[in-house]
Amino acid sequence: MIQKKIIGLFVVIISSAIVSCGGTTSASPQETYAYTDDYGTTSDIPVHPQRIVSTSPAVTEIIFALGGSHLLVGRTDFCVYPTEAKDITSIGGISNLNIERIVSLNPDLVISGSMIPKKSTLQMEKMGVPTVCVIEQKRFEGLYDNISKIGTLIGKNEAADSLNTLIRKRLDSLNTQSNAETKSVYYVVGYGASGNFTAGGDSFINDIIRLAGGKNVAENSSGWSYSLEELLKQDPEYIIIRREDSATFCRMAPYNRLRAVKEGRVIAIESGLIDLQVPRNIEAIQFIHQRLHP
Repeated sequence: MIQKKIIGLFVVIISSAIVSCGGTTSASPQETYAYTDDYGTTSDIPVHPQRIVSTSPAVTEIIFALGGSHLLVGRTDFCVYPTEAKDITSIGGISNLNIERIVSLNPDLVISGSMIPKKSTLQMEKMGVPTVCVIEQKRFEGLYDNISKIGTLIGKNEAADSLNTLIRKRLDSLNTQSNAETKSVYYVVGYGASGNFTAGGDSFINDIIRLAGGKNVAENSSGWSYSLEELLKQDPEYIIIRREDSATFCRMAPYNRLRAVKEGRVIAIESGLIDLQVPRNIEAIQFIHQRLHP
């Protein structure tokens, strides 16, 4: 009888020890590590995040491309690709982040992008939400880095390596560095009364045009503003414009005097292929290349 009591007491002690040490009967705190993001901010983030909020359409798209969509519990109103992203709870816009809504989703990691100011990421950090920023890079090559960064953050390193390899292979297969004549190109970001805006030479969009076999007439400019007088002077052979803006642009003076418009060389493209730094940029390169060099 005494022996049975001793054994029973021993079992109780062992069971208690297992609970206190984080055994199977009690969940242990998630392991974290120090990560320094593109703003230079160092945060302790989980090794294996299970509840992620994305505040960037580009980040959301890359997470889907890496097979990590099941980890997403929140996204912005602008995170609409792929279409399955619309099924994820929205936390509102980008310029006016609803931080309280983000916190209510109980995320263990928030990944933001270039359009989110640093003060917003710091505010979320102060509220106990691990937040890192993966910003848009100026060169097309930066896409590979961002895919790798996000792969590391969500535990999809192998998938990131495979995706980068695939993009490189598709780019190599285009053979855009051929003897084909380079075409002059202008990409319309904004036009009309509010001003003329395009992608200058210090942008990944400029690289997309170059890789597609075009020469950006604004490659010597920096930033986004471009003068109407210079556009009319350059009179590019091809115009690239968002699909939804194409018809209005072609009807509007003085743009309708451009030879690309008069001769039907306006390339209307899905904005998500070129405006965001995402894996689908390779589709933009292929799409533009096929039209510049049919």
